[in-house]
Amino acid sequence: MISRLLVANRGEIARRVFRTCRERGITTVAVYSDADARALHTTEADIAVRLPGVTAADTYLRADLIIEAALAAGADAVHPGYGFLSENAAFAQAVIDAGLTWVGPSPDAIDAMGSKIASKKLMAAASVPVLPELDPATVTEADLPVLIKASAGGGGRGMRVVRTLAELPDQVEAARAEAAAAFGDPTVFCEPYLATGRHIEVQVMADTHGTIWALGERECSIQRRHQKVVEEAPSPMVDPAMRERLHTAATAAAAAIAYRGAGTVEFLAADDGSFHFLEMNTRLQVEHPVTELVTGLDLVALQLDIAEGAALPTTPPPVHGHAIEVRLYAEDPAHTWRPQTGPLHTFTLPTTTSEFGAAVPGQGAVVVRLDSGFASGDVVTPYYDPMLAKVIVWGPTRGQAARALAAALVQARIHGLVTNRDLLVNVLRHPAFLAGRINTAFFEQHGLDMLARPLADEDAQGLSAIAAALAASAAERAGATVVTGLPSGWRNVASAPQTRVYQAASGRIDVGYRRTRDGFLIEGEPELVAGEVTATRVELGRGNVRHAFTVAAYPDLVCVDSVLGPVSLRPVERFPEAEVQVASGSLLAPLPGAVIRVAVAEGQQVTAGQPLLWLEAMKMQHEITAPTDGTVTHLPVAVGHQVEVGAVLAVVTPPEAQP
Repeated sequence: MISRLLVANRGEIARRVFRTCRERGITTVAVYSDADARALHTTEADIAVRLPGVTAADTYLRADLIIEAALAAGADAVHPGYGFLSENAAFAQAVIDAGLTWVGPSPDAIDAMGSKIASKKLMAAASVPVLPELDPATVTEADLPVLIKASAGGGGRGMRVVRTLAELPDQVEAARAEAAAAFGDPTVFCEPYLATGRHIEVQVMADTHGTIWALGERECSIQRRHQKVVEEAPSPMVDPAMRERLHTAATAAAAAIAYRGAGTVEFLAADDGSFHFLEMNTRLQVEHPVTELVTGLDLVALQLDIAEGAALPTTPPPVHGHAIEVRLYAEDPAHTWRPQTGPLHTFTLPTTTSEFGAAVPGQGAVVVRLDSGFASGDVVTPYYDPMLAKVIVWGPTRGQAARALAAALVQARIHGLVTNRDLLVNVLRHPAFLAGRINTAFFEQHGLDMLARPLADEDAQGLSAIAAALAASAAERAGATVVTGLPSGWRNVASAPQTRVYQAASGRIDVGYRRTRDGFLIEGEPELVAGEVTATRVELGRGNVRHAFTVAAYPDLVCVDSVLGPVSLRPVERFPEAEVQVASGSLLAPLPGAVIRVAVAEGQQVTAGQPLLWLEAMKMQHEITAPTDGTVTHLPVAVGHQVEVGAVLAVVTPPEAQP
């Protein structure tokens, strides 16, 4: 029996495993990097062991340090979570060799599926349909387009779509570099690229007594950069006949490698119902909550049972209702999915009914589940994946689940960072999504610019800015130490209005207002009436329609929440200090990261769009390109340099500006 378990991971998945352990009376052990010293998973564990350093390579990817931590903490078992070392056969074997219980499949099974190249051959031998594997060196024009994939990993790392032979060599090199950084293995291969396929996967659970469950299917077709964003169970495209074929293929895949524990067999499906094997993830998936909510199972509890030698019942429970999960990322979809870092001032989801699956769906009652690794006041660093949380909703029908999930996201208070929240709501409300017409090209087909647009339109942003200005006025009056009986900005005679200026997504917003005996007069808004005005709540009405705005002010940021949509405002100083000037043509770091490759030198001629260098942050590579034709006149960075947001990476001077 497991009595003390170490989770070799961080964030929400560590917290998820801890939740089940607490219910079972199992002592929990966390490992943490220096960047995670006050992270939720660190502070919630019964015992926490420091891994000196901040990068994944120095901490969570160090198998030796994690095993040392388990032994030092007196753990008798290790759960790998997902990512990092979760699919590393050598790590699994080292855990076993250390006399610890490994909560996962055998090292041989992990090894069999660890190489996508080898696993596809194995699956073909087991009569599981597969796509042909292509050697990058032998790809021809007839093979295009192709998808470059890392043999040793997933999550979109090391993946590139190639449409011309001319770009193939550079893309292969970039994919190899990213694969080596993420998985320690630069091996890549190519396969035919199906631009509009559907990503369908089957959750399997297998014990050591020969029983293999296929727990329905999940659809994960809506993706960005080959990483899943929206997942659901069951799939809207799968009928009973296709489901039976998927289950047969998935159980054959698990049986072929004598699998045990939780795993996922992933397929790429076409509209005609045909499908091909992509890979098998030999671990718990990020999207496992949707399966838990439609089956009522605790998959982590089953993992622990199987690790202790228990047998599964002969048949799994049936699927009921529908569950949809979205991944809430600290990133800006409208600007090339740029990851965001910094303080998360406020993060609340008021409609939450369950955390980490503690509640089982009732008959007809919608369940809103939150699996999060962050809370209000935490800081998002550049060292790890930018996922803040997973929000999952179960409903009796798919339509009810989608509506409830969109509403939960709208009501969430997320202050401090740009996130993909608005994008997720727009997807969940999109007619094509609601009709089940989804595929891996959803963003391209329906326009990322439209899907990423703010929930608050220009008028809503203007009203939010007015609410922010009035709330700021109330806050100043509440903090006044003299003539406290007079309202802020009071004048005995008419005078110029008070003004506040904000920068919003729609641009600059100037707010002018006067305080009179009858209330506030808003410049340019003669019909707008202000009701209650406090430092945190403002009511604004036009005619008989009134809206309430909740206002939260932070240093250099004001966040306004209302039914019209969330709005983030940057106050513009009335008397700004002189700003530091940068040279024309300067390329500034869009996020903190490490320079991992430089492709040019000072004095070199470049063309617009030409890659100059690459930054690595949050496990992804970010290409920095020339903004115009010209000469690289300044290159202050080199490989290995760590840069902060706004740092000058290079200066490209166009011909007309050169002396």
